[in-house]
Amino acid sequence: MTRDEFESALYAVGERQYHDLHPFHKLLHGGELAHGQVQAWALNRFYYQVSIPRKDLTLMARMDDPALRRAWIQRVLDHDGPGDDGAAGAAETKVGGIERWLRLTDGLGLDRDYVRSLKGILPATRFAVDAYVNLVRDRTILEAVASSLTELFAPGIHRERIAGFERNYGFANDATLSYFRKRLDEAPRDVTFGLSYVLENARTPEQQEACIAALRFKTEVLWAQLDALYHAYVEPGHIPPGAFVPEGVTATEYRR
Repeated sequence: MTRDEFESALYAVGERQYHDLHPFHKLLHGGELAHGQVQAWALNRFYYQVSIPRKDLTLMARMDDPALRRAWIQRVLDHDGPGDDGAAGAAETKVGGIERWLRLTDGLGLDRDYVRSLKGILPATRFAVDAYVNLVRDRTILEAVASSLTELFAPGIHRERIAGFERNYGFANDATLSYFRKRLDEAPRDVTFGLSYVLENARTPEQQEACIAALRFKTEVLWAQLDALYHAYVEPGHIPPGAFVPEGVTATEYRR
């Protein structure tokens, strides 16, 4: 493929199967989920958030080029924060994405220690996210970078989520939405570098197809997480043993 054809093929992956198309997100952004169902989403998504720096550091450990490592480390700082996230009065510039996500779970009434323990996440959440980390560990650096290109499509879903949360949910405020607003700036910056790297270095048909497959795999990881949430907390409502059960709901009530 020419450079333009290759770029179009990468964008087409998102147009066909990015997780903004999933029924769970339609319910979430449309204000049609109960409070406990939104809690379950935020809780499970936290495992993805805390795994992103682990994924990025796994990739950096394989990079021989110091310039590439210097460019990529900003992603780790974005999530972990360059300073003490938990310190009282910490400057916003020192707050990372993980802390911002915990502000969301705080606003939803989830205990931080419980969220950090990861005890309530769905088995499929763990398997899907770990599969993404494993891809970055096991495949080529080019494929690993290509898998990050879901950021091409992220600003749209963040804008939709901010608007939907503000319109439909009482927990929406500056603190609980800070993660999504911050990513409106971070994701385009990251993807500019990642897309340029992939377009420059995927020079053979095999490399281009491998990059498209890696990006498709990442969209499947995100989709699988929502499949698990829908199955457990929407329909048919089968909550696995040990997973989070919303307050006032018994597991048997969700197994209808």
